Amino acid sequence: MILAALIALGLMTLVMSLAWACVLRTGNGGWTDVFWTFGTGLCGVLAALAPWSGAPRARQALVAMLVALWALRLGTYIAVRVARGVEDVRYRTLKAQWGERFKPRLLALALVQAPASAALCLSIAAAATSPGEGLRATDVLGAAILLIAIGGEALADEQMRRFKAGEHAPGAVMDRGLWAWSRHPNYFFEWLGWLAYPVIALDLSGGWNAGWLSLLAPAVMALVLMRVTGVPPLEQAMLAAKGEAYARYQARVSPFFPRPPRKGSPR
Repeated sequence: MILAALIALGLMTLVMSLAWACVLRTGNGGWTDVFWTFGTGLCGVLAALAPWSGAPRARQALVAMLVALWALRLGTYIAVRVARGVEDVRYRTLKAQWGERFKPRLLALALVQAPASAALCLSIAAAATSPGEGLRATDVLGAAILLIAIGGEALADEQMRRFKAGEHAPGAVMDRGLWAWSRHPNYFFEWLGWLAYPVIALDLSGGWNAGWLSLLAPAVMALVLMRVTGVPPLEQAMLAAKGEAYARYQARVSPFFPRPPRKGSPR
């Protein structure tokens, strides 16, 4: 497992350096997310299959398939959007804030994602190499969680795409569907998917202590999405763009975990 994490760290350092070069060439910061998603997916598949240790078992194959499905869905969605010239509002905001310091700071922001990927791959490896022949009920449950998360994130993305494609008053805020229950349902489902690996890996009887390493995945994603590159910069950008309409939305709707919206909009 440690070897898988070290390989992921090295590969992702190279991948994120290439992502930075691509952003400099194209001017679109969104390529950072494309490189990270596909790169992490590749490293995750390698961590699951562990090709250096012999033929993979059924659990390794299942985990590798789950990682690949996640990376293909999310990476393709982001790549298509970025290829059309759409730049994530987070990167537009960073360009405005950082000015001439954008390029070196973006490199630091890109490279710091390599250790995060390594931690995710450690969790993936812990799930894939959990002892026992064949598949267990927890493997099926973990797969179900990830498939639900992929479907939920895809639905949230599609709802937002349709909203942006429609005609709205200036400053209108998307507050329908999943977006009425969470201001960032796509981020929530992204985090939810990483719970699949602890479900597969954890052995509460104490027979597989390395399985506790799988908790790194949801912990790292919660930190990244809720405190670092996810919610905070996007909330700041949306407040700047939408003003009071978004402030009322903040007062009414949960920032991350879905729940029924509050009545009214006091603020």
